[in-house]
Amino acid sequence: MTHPDAQTCDAAKAQLDAHVRDMMQWHFSPQTGSEFWLDWAKTAGIDPREKVTSYADVLTTFPHFQDDWLRDEPNERWIPKAYEGRPFYIFETGGTTGLPKQRIGWEDHLRDYEEFSEYLDEAAFPKGANWLMLGPTGPRRLRLAIEHLAHIRGGSCYHVDLDPRWVKKLIAERDIVGANKYKEHCVEQGAAILKHRNVQCLFTTPKLLEALDEKINVPDSGIKGVFCGGTQMTPQTVRFLSEEVLDNRALFVPTYGNTLMGLACSRPISAEDNYSITYHAPQPRAVLRVVEPENTVQTVNYGEWGRVELTTLTKEFFMPRFLERDEAMRMEPFGRFAWDGVAEVRPFGALETKAIEGVY
Repeated sequence: MTHPDAQTCDAAKAQLDAHVRDMMQWHFSPQTGSEFWLDWAKTAGIDPREKVTSYADVLTTFPHFQDDWLRDEPNERWIPKAYEGRPFYIFETGGTTGLPKQRIGWEDHLRDYEEFSEYLDEAAFPKGANWLMLGPTGPRRLRLAIEHLAHIRGGSCYHVDLDPRWVKKLIAERDIVGANKYKEHCVEQGAAILKHRNVQCLFTTPKLLEALDEKINVPDSGIKGVFCGGTQMTPQTVRFLSEEVLDNRALFVPTYGNTLMGLACSRPISAEDNYSITYHAPQPRAVLRVVEPENTVQTVNYGEWGRVELTTLTKEFFMPRFLERDEAMRMEPFGRFAWDGVAEVRPFGALETKAIEGVY
């Protein structure tokens, strides 16, 4: 693949700007908008339907979205009026202590994974094949999303109960023995399913994939493709998982995603690229920028490090300029992705501080 030409990138930018205008009309119209955003516009004295005509205008009109709003505001204040009367899903972020961030939704998680499904390799993720979801369950949308992904591809999905908050708590308390016992407990269940059921596709996290390899040879168990989520995957980790764990016999497909964005797709990974991972957001539904930490209106230059900023733009959820707890390198458009990518994603300030990632 090569970098898309200027005309293709301009077309993607025009599509994003048109989508922004549609979302402003939706979220700030009294007929369709949510109570939260209608109140915000009234307090700010701004009508984004008139003021915001491009994505660039989003950056100068809206402040950074505060994650405490998703903890403190009643869920009902986020319901777009067009969705009133429809029961909603309540999805939570990983969280460690206190009330986690909660995002309500209806079908966004389905659309995100339907779009992603279109680009999965048919040989590695065969139509009709069953899946194993060995990852965070409970109130996280990932559990339903992976099952939906299996279903739309014609297969069924097996699950293992897994609470990442408990693992994070044990690690924070330095109970490494307890954390490893819990990981062992989850991985043993996954290995048992692979031994006794016909499963060809796997979703899991890097640490759990490595632990699973200690119980069972993953490719020998019938797995042809591994869809792997987890914020920080270094080139060394990717090489080890691809070559040592999967023996280059099952395709390794990393993703960068969360409850607030959906999921970003990775470029194809290879030894020629030194197993480096670059992700591209599902634009125009979501946009990722790599910004100067002390001047977040400004993006960094290509190849430089900065903080990741996320804007989500769907009818169900509008979240402008949320500063993720991640940092990455800004990368140029590539292949079918006619917009910036983020590479080598890791916890923000990773060189100075140690983040608790648990089973991720």
